[in-house]
Amino acid sequence: MSIFRPLAAAAVLLATACLTPPPARADEASRAQSELIRRVLPSVVNIISHARPADAEAAGVEPGAPENVEFTSANGSGFIVSADGTILTNWHVVAGAFEIFVTLSDGTRLEAEVLSATRIVDLALLKVNAGRPLQAVTWGEMGRVQVGDSVLAIGNPLGIGTSVSRGIVSALHRDINDTPIDDFIQTDAAINHGNSGGPMFNMDGEVIGVDSAIVSPTAANAGLGFALPAYQAQFMIEQLKKYGWVRPGWLGVKVQTVSADMARALGMSSPRGSMVAWLEQGGPAEQGGLRLGDVVVRFEEDTPADQRAFIRDMTGSWPGRHVTLGVIRDGQEINVAVVETEWPRQLWDGVAAAVKVAKPHWVIPADLGISVTPLTPALRAQYEVPDDVAGVLVTDVRRGTDAAKRGLVAGDVIEQVGGAKVDSKNSLQAAIDAARKAGKPMANLLLYPKQRGNVLIAVPKFLPVMLDAG
Repeated sequence: MSIFRPLAAAAVLLATACLTPPPARADEASRAQSELIRRVLPSVVNIISHARPADAEAAGVEPGAPENVEFTSANGSGFIVSADGTILTNWHVVAGAFEIFVTLSDGTRLEAEVLSATRIVDLALLKVNAGRPLQAVTWGEMGRVQVGDSVLAIGNPLGIGTSVSRGIVSALHRDINDTPIDDFIQTDAAINHGNSGGPMFNMDGEVIGVDSAIVSPTAANAGLGFALPAYQAQFMIEQLKKYGWVRPGWLGVKVQTVSADMARALGMSSPRGSMVAWLEQGGPAEQGGLRLGDVVVRFEEDTPADQRAFIRDMTGSWPGRHVTLGVIRDGQEINVAVVETEWPRQLWDGVAAAVKVAKPHWVIPADLGISVTPLTPALRAQYEVPDDVAGVLVTDVRRGTDAAKRGLVAGDVIEQVGGAKVDSKNSLQAAIDAARKAGKPMANLLLYPKQRGNVLIAVPKFLPVMLDAG
């Protein structure tokens, strides 16, 4: 017994010694976090905007208001980006508003005006006159953000007032189909309606994102919040301040991510890059020598893995910039030099209404369950096919075939099979036969789609198909 008593006592002393410091360190961490929050709060604002029901509904904000309601209200958040009273928030917070009020952290309520906004990336710049310099945020570096980092989301959830929630970075580079250039930071920090436009801080008190969206089966937070990364927000702010709109770079090209099946059709060992599906006639890409069916695997020093990464590189550049693209053509990688121009304003505005952008499909060849016919002026008029679209019109698709499963319908136009253009049933069949003779299990076909629903703009797109599908 005498042997165990000293050991037990030593164990108690050791345990006490080990357990004493952590509470002290925890207290220090808690005080440091509280101090951090107090330090950054003056740069965060609450926003309330008022819009007439018709204007709000047109802007996509709180539709369906009763006719006897004079105006609708939207609560949101924002943060000060310069001492002169310039504030960043989400576009949807102030869309359609005839008056906007900003409340500072000290309770001061100021009327704000919209300096400029971009619907497509859901950002707006506001301006208030406080009569004094305001505390602006400090931006953080996206390159230092890692999954697991602690973050703070500060905003005005559900309109109850400034609130702070803490969480971690759950994932990076998320695509939630919200914008053409999605690269969101995902977090489990509580973000609800009203947090929109608020800042996401790292634990150094730097803004690393703009809280913009949630994904939830209900109207409340479900642990999936998303923030526009700081690097994109800063670029957009510079563009909005200088030009009043984003003014992104433009190559006159539309691409789609190379899938595993597309890679098989191309003879690639693994899928990578984006395939060129459309070229603007006389545009920068065409002038530089880019071709339909080329696979872009490099944009200067970057290697965009998919369509959205390529679009981010293109739009994050500037008009007049000389760009070298790494392109796979006929199994060989070559360099193509192009000069970016300015994205046509009407096209940029058109992309903002995502529901108006067509989702075209690839189809299978004529002997695999479809019937085609040459385009005639009467058929062009009937199916609203532009004069500059050449190909064969699909007149029938057999049910249960691969073509039907992939979404082919009568009225779609097949323009090419791989790099071979088609203008008749015979040329379509010849292109398919050539692909089979070459031993390819699949082929990439190009389709100009029939108008579906409220689609206003049809965009050609590649889709890989099985050559032996029934």
